[in-house]
Amino acid sequence: MRSRLISSVLGAGALAVTALTAGVQGAQAAAPQPQLTHLSGVHAGRACTRTPAAGHASCFAKGLMNGKGRVPDAAAPLATALSPAQLRSAYNLGGGTTGGGRTVAIVDAYGYPNLERDLTIYRNYYGMPACTTANDCLKILDQNGGHNTPRTNLGWSQEQALDVDAVSATCPTCKILVIQTKTNSFANLGQGVITAAQQPGVVAISNSYGGGDLADSTYGSYYHHPGIAVTASTGDNGYQGASYPASSAYVTAVGGTTLHMSGTTRSSETAWSGAGSGCSAYNAAVAPSSFNTGCGKRAIADVSAAADPNYGGLSTYSPTSNKSSTWSQWGGTSESSPIIAAVYALAGGGYSNTTPYQHASSFWDITGGTNGSCPTTQWCQARSGWDGPTGLGTPNGTGAF
Repeated sequence: MRSRLISSVLGAGALAVTALTAGVQGAQAAAPQPQLTHLSGVHAGRACTRTPAAGHASCFAKGLMNGKGRVPDAAAPLATALSPAQLRSAYNLGGGTTGGGRTVAIVDAYGYPNLERDLTIYRNYYGMPACTTANDCLKILDQNGGHNTPRTNLGWSQEQALDVDAVSATCPTCKILVIQTKTNSFANLGQGVITAAQQPGVVAISNSYGGGDLADSTYGSYYHHPGIAVTASTGDNGYQGASYPASSAYVTAVGGTTLHMSGTTRSSETAWSGAGSGCSAYNAAVAPSSFNTGCGKRAIADVSAAADPNYGGLSTYSPTSNKSSTWSQWGGTSESSPIIAAVYALAGGGYSNTTPYQHASSFWDITGGTNGSCPTTQWCQARSGWDGPTGLGTPNGTGAF
């Protein structure tokens, strides 16, 4: 069963945690301000800069940090963090074992020298099968498919930790490919996606980053890979308009929710106030007209999953420096994108971003919550059927994918 933490005390930049038990069965408005968490002394902070340079993307990971903007040290998983068993239970995924042999790729910028070590600690704690480079479950490549490790960037390393842990939690038997690009430019990240699509066994590619709305006529070739599910986070700034690559007509745009669990029972789920949504000014629509998105072109999101770093933030083992790592709680739509990529892998289907619209009844329809103010209600307000923050809803099994 999941760890129960009996004390959680903030010191000078550190979170002291005492565990009672360890071991888990292996199984266009201003953006809303981050809500203060229910844990005293910490708040949701960004791993990467909010506003990237032109032609570049920012990662969307948001984690619980102290007043100094650091992830506090924790001796064991936080009691408030979503465990793998809770995640799979919330979305009716069983043991997450149907994806065996299929590979989920993660594309991120920069290097993360302790990725394999940290992933091993995470998976061992939760009783998952080993996933290492030695047993061919884990592969780490540069953007061109080689082994030239890029320089390290802490924020992007934290993003990578969240991504690989989210895939592991959702599909423990999936293989994982991590593509680390030289920089966070769209040119380099896009090349990373192309490289990922060329690797044997890859059925899904997750992209937990974005910038402003961009045109597929310029960047779409990076993300157009028929037969492979390409997912992209919609962003953590609430209703702001479209973010690329989520606004591409070739991807599944993944929004976010606030998920409350009681043990392994899904108590409630609403639109997360930070989930990105909006309409692309450039790219073709994905949703059929019958879904009434209100957008003349591409509307985001298509689907969603847990993303609120406070309520539904994933238990993660992530770096605090180039050498050290700790148990932590991370969210943002950086959490939801790899979850959905892994659900695609579990489904074993045809991997098309139009498939979910053909099976809309196979989602948990999220009807409450908002991510800001907008001129067209469904762009920022959850409702029955499609809406901007949550799309069609969250997975209720794999039938929609």
